[in-house]
Amino acid sequence: MSKMAEDTLSKVPAVTLGFWIIKIVATTLGETGGDAVTMTLGLGYLIGTMIFALLLVVAVTAQIRTRRLRPFLYWAVIVATTTAGTTLADFCDRSLGIGYVGGSSILFALLMTTLGIWYWSLGAIAVDHIARPKVEMFYWATIMFSQTLGTALGDFLADTTGLGYEGGALVFGAALAAVAAMYFYTSISRAVLFWAAFILTRPLGATVGDFLDKPLNDGGLALGRFDASAVLAVAIIAGILLLPQRAGLDPAYAKRDGR
Repeated sequence: MSKMAEDTLSKVPAVTLGFWIIKIVATTLGETGGDAVTMTLGLGYLIGTMIFALLLVVAVTAQIRTRRLRPFLYWAVIVATTTAGTTLADFCDRSLGIGYVGGSSILFALLMTTLGIWYWSLGAIAVDHIARPKVEMFYWATIMFSQTLGTALGDFLADTTGLGYEGGALVFGAALAAVAAMYFYTSISRAVLFWAAFILTRPLGATVGDFLDKPLNDGGLALGRFDASAVLAVAIIAGILLLPQRAGLDPAYAKRDGR
């Protein structure tokens, strides 16, 4: 690969079916892993948030410093955002007493503000080419807020509305199916649909994660948080190894190259 082509490659994977499969598993791991530290180990939401926030800072720093796509590093950052998002949402909703509705409203506002500033600053919120540090900072900030919002939404739908974990997963799964249909059959902005799908996969993962580790009496499978997390971690590693992990290409370069 020529240096010019290498320099135009994105540092995040191309958005394919394999991307979404690993993303959903990673968000589920974030739910079980975050709960394992805060609840099973008894460290609490504040300490858990501090631990995962530190891991997130380290992972994001390494990701920004690298010059090309490194799949294991990229998905490590995704897992870090989803575990930090789980503990942070639980801390805001439960420890601070904001509640699911209040927490979700604040997080939604932060998410929309981040996307708005990103668009105002750079003129786009697309993910075709994430390589420059400034773009990466917006990208990871948006992901962090979407992961945290997803946790609050998932808990709200499962606990407050009475739908339970299975019902919540079905609702978010149906919403994702609707976004997929819009992708194939409408001309709605692909960037908007990507972020809509990215946000929705987090509450889907949250409800599935709760379904895996919660007691049978609460409607879960009672697998145990550490056992469920181990299984999900192995699934992510297998997905990275077996599913295509190619970098996206700058659309401008692709056009010049005749692709």
